[in-house]
Amino acid sequence: MLSPSHPPPVRRIATAALIAGCLLATLPACGGGTEAKSKLTIFAASSLTESFDQLERAYEKEHPGVDIVISYGSSTELADQITQGAPADVIATADANSIGTVDDAGLLDGAPQQFTSNTLAIVTPADNPAAVASIDDLNDVDFVTCDPSAPCGAAASSFLKKAGISAAPVSLEADVKSVLSKVTLGEADAGIVYVTDSVAAGEKVTTVAIPADLNVVNPYFLGVVKASDAPDLAGDWIALVMSQVGHRVLADAGFGVQ
Repeated sequence: MLSPSHPPPVRRIATAALIAGCLLATLPACGGGTEAKSKLTIFAASSLTESFDQLERAYEKEHPGVDIVISYGSSTELADQITQGAPADVIATADANSIGTVDDAGLLDGAPQQFTSNTLAIVTPADNPAAVASIDDLNDVDFVTCDPSAPCGAAASSFLKKAGISAAPVSLEADVKSVLSKVTLGEADAGIVYVTDSVAAGEKVTTVAIPADLNVVNPYFLGVVKASDAPDLAGDWIALVMSQVGHRVLADAGFGVQ
């Protein structure tokens, strides 16, 4: 007769089966598991943040099984990351040169497409403590721009030269959002940003317009990265950006729409 401390073989088998069943239930293949989402990785110029965030929500609503991950930053730096092997499905830049770097390296699937454009504006803290009222006032205040290696910085340098502004920026930032942050935090009297960033900042800044004949127009391009793991999904994203919905979102943000 077996002692109570040694359960009958049938009981041991049933217990083992129960444990195994519990373990299997945690695996994705079991009915209770959830299917992994597809991921779409987008590298985009920081000035596209608000617009692409809005388009991301629209895209994921139409593609519920897709998780979009957008990395924002300087177009130049993003292009360099892709040429150095960083995984991405789509790249969107604030100039032709940055995406051209990727294209010249043979890393794009097809030619880059222009999808919008942007111009410059001067912004100050909301209370405009330095009383900046025109472009000429930049000669007498502490202002910041993007580093000239970034599209926003190259555009700012071109504008300053055209406008005959002899003063130099007191700080060069990595991207346009960093310029805007300096201004809204009161760490600079003024900053040269894209019109879209002044729109996004709203009441946090005071905007001083730049005359059209002195302003600089930056064309924006996007393309599918050849090494993309999801080229069809990437193509769907580009189609959304180029659609009427995409154009409306971009126009509302202050971008020029073709």
